[in-house]
Amino acid sequence: MPSRGNLRIMSRAAAKQAKKSFSKEMRYLLYLPDGYKQDSRKRWPLLVFLHGARERGDDLELVKIHGPPKLVEAGKKMPFIVVSPQLTIGEWWSPDMVAWLTKELIGALRVDPERVYLTGLSMGGYGTWETAAKYPELFAAVAPICGRGDPSMAWRLRHTPTWIFHGAKDPVVPIKNSDDMNEALKQYGNVKYTVYPEADHDSWTETYLNEELYRWFLSHKRFKYTDATAPESPERFIGRYASKENSAEVYLKEGQLNIAVETSGNKELPLKPCGADAFTFGDFGTYEVVFVPDGKGGYGAANVYERRAAFLKRKK
Repeated sequence: MPSRGNLRIMSRAAAKQAKKSFSKEMRYLLYLPDGYKQDSRKRWPLLVFLHGARERGDDLELVKIHGPPKLVEAGKKMPFIVVSPQLTIGEWWSPDMVAWLTKELIGALRVDPERVYLTGLSMGGYGTWETAAKYPELFAAVAPICGRGDPSMAWRLRHTPTWIFHGAKDPVVPIKNSDDMNEALKQYGNVKYTVYPEADHDSWTETYLNEELYRWFLSHKRFKYTDATAPESPERFIGRYASKENSAEVYLKEGQLNIAVETSGNKELPLKPCGADAFTFGDFGTYEVVFVPDGKGGYGAANVYERRAAFLKRKK
């Protein structure tokens, strides 16, 4: 255990530390739709495109080889602001980096934050899955192409419309990756899946030429929890819910329904109604619990979406 003298010395040393900052340069292509400069009040949807492994480097012309940047270069008019960042050789898409860039652009450009979309191909498909799973609150809809996601994290996309694309004969990224994500997302009713029977790794050319993709993007706005009235007879939700991995206690305190989840240290958190039998909780309302009716007028289980998804059965 350090002595008080050591603590004082450490304090003096800390006071002498210089304040420095580090910033990373990120190169990207920027397309502004017709009318952007003429109407200074209008806010526009934003489409973020993540390229594949072969387009990495220090030449932004490489990013124009595939996807929306290729179409824009050929003269296509897009109804979005289109941003296409480029990685350097050896880099991989980082969810934190993509989210940081997206947030910077929302602040710097006239972006409608309710209509921000993410797509990518191959390595960019991997990046799309990872970024959307870590930052689902940023995007209104996502379209990963021949990528790979983590089915155990699919619950984080339960409110994010997702359109998956893959070639059935892909020799580079197995189609099973997309099959698994589609299967994991089905239960939430927000997923579409297109398989090209004769396509190999290039499942993106046909995808980005499909006007339906862009109409589909624009048909979605970012999910928001709706405010709901407090439920009648809140005591019907009270009880202990548990599985082998997690448990939660639901109880009333001064008329307020609360939850304490084991994986959150059993911290007491108020439940805010957001729908039928559904509540949000947490410091920013980012977690959710949906109670499952037992068919007898009560509730026999609860789906808890917290640091991980858990199906908890009610204990008698």
